[in-house]
Amino acid sequence: MLKKSLLVAIGLSLTAALPAEAGSNRYRNPPPVMVSPDLSAPWVLQLTGGIQPVAYSARRVVSQPMAYQQAAPRQIRQPVATGIFGAPMRAVAPQPVQQAAFAPAQNPAPRQIDPMYLPQMVEYQTKERPGTIIIDTNNRFLYLVTGEGQARRYGVGVGKPGFEWRGTHKITRKQEWPTWNPPSEMRAREAVKGHILPASMEGGPGNPLGARAMYLGSTLYRIHGTNAPWTIGFAVSSGCIRLRNEDVVDLYERVKVGTKVIVL
Repeated sequence: MLKKSLLVAIGLSLTAALPAEAGSNRYRNPPPVMVSPDLSAPWVLQLTGGIQPVAYSARRVVSQPMAYQQAAPRQIRQPVATGIFGAPMRAVAPQPVQQAAFAPAQNPAPRQIDPMYLPQMVEYQTKERPGTIIIDTNNRFLYLVTGEGQARRYGVGVGKPGFEWRGTHKITRKQEWPTWNPPSEMRAREAVKGHILPASMEGGPGNPLGARAMYLGSTLYRIHGTNAPWTIGFAVSSGCIRLRNEDVVDLYERVKVGTKVIVL
């Protein structure tokens, strides 16, 4: 009984000596824990049972290219791996980024013109006088007769099936960067196909008549340039004779109003 009474007295005296916030709230503000950044410190090894922390490598990212453009390799930032108590861990050296394989852009260039349709001097026998233009619609060639059994030959595009014609005319007018006025029949015909043609289009690089035009007689037919040079050598027009812009400029400078034109 004496020992029990003594223990009770000591306990009451200790309780009276504690601060006011003591009791059930005495662990509300524990003292800070000092953590060593060195993961090899003995106390850390004791906590982990002697197991060394694992060093993580960053996930390798493969860059994806934009459409029609190869993307440049990106710099990948390595994330910092952390271990117990937020201490930094050793990181593996960054791996090089590998460029993803991709198919080339599916945007092929327009068909290149066959070299035989480029301007060139050729042998050409005819009774026509020098300066005469003879157009072979079957073989898609325009000949400018120079005499002595020779001619300057150009490749041309001609009338598509149903729009072929033959005849002899003279150049009645020449025009640089001509205005295009498609006839009402052409506009109606193209409208059925869903192509709405303008009543008039000023001359320029986008104009179907191209850089130059030479009008034939009183007809609607012309020898003219084109904004679609890859059509040279084909039957694609509504009856006009078309040349590449650089070729029609060359021909334009060599002929005059009144030049005889024979379409075969």
